[in-house]
Amino acid sequence: MNMNMFEQFASPELTFIPTIFLSILIPTTMIHNNPKLLENRMTTAISWFLKTIMLNMVNHLTLNGQKWCRILVSLLLFILISNLISLLPYTFATTSQLSMNMALAIPLWLATVITGMMKKPSNTMAHLLPEGSPTPLIPFMIMIETISLLMRPLALGVRLTANITAGHLLITMISSASFNLINTHITLSMLPTALLLMLTMLELAVACIQAYVFVLLIILYLQENT
Repeated sequence: MNMNMFEQFASPELTFIPTIFLSILIPTTMIHNNPKLLENRMTTAISWFLKTIMLNMVNHLTLNGQKWCRILVSLLLFILISNLISLLPYTFATTSQLSMNMALAIPLWLATVITGMMKKPSNTMAHLLPEGSPTPLIPFMIMIETISLLMRPLALGVRLTANITAGHLLITMISSASFNLINTHITLSMLPTALLLMLTMLELAVACIQAYVFVLLIILYLQENT
């Protein structure tokens, strides 16, 4: 049992070499290039996955916003692979670090705001004041909407960090309980073991959903400013 549950968020090392570099190579080993075949099952599945994501993005964005599709697809794949790799043993959950997520959220959010100020300055400024606001409340409404705008990147980063961190902590606690019960009550240990398997499946779904939600919110911000 770990003396500190948060030790799992430290990068493990093997002979002073971070094992995260080895886990990064896992996605590349899954794609096997056969010179006799144009495509195999893995590359076909990846191509279908990328085309589906690209079509969904194009349907929600204007012509100016569609220029962001390649960046957004790359961002989705990066977060998705990082979330999935972090579920493997002896790996490092990069998306559980707030500094990592904020480094992704702030530049992208700021880029959407700058794009809106350049492309549609009137519409961008109009979002700061809801239509039909009473005249005495206009300064307060502008202040509230400005704070709401500035909180968007924080919400992006904190949401991803909290979901990944909470899932890993639950897995650690339940797995520790299972190991402790195996030595004393083997039958009783089957309950937390089954719960651990279900939680692992849930974390696989959360890893995919959180990557999608992060990119979807960026698309919504971009949709407002293009």
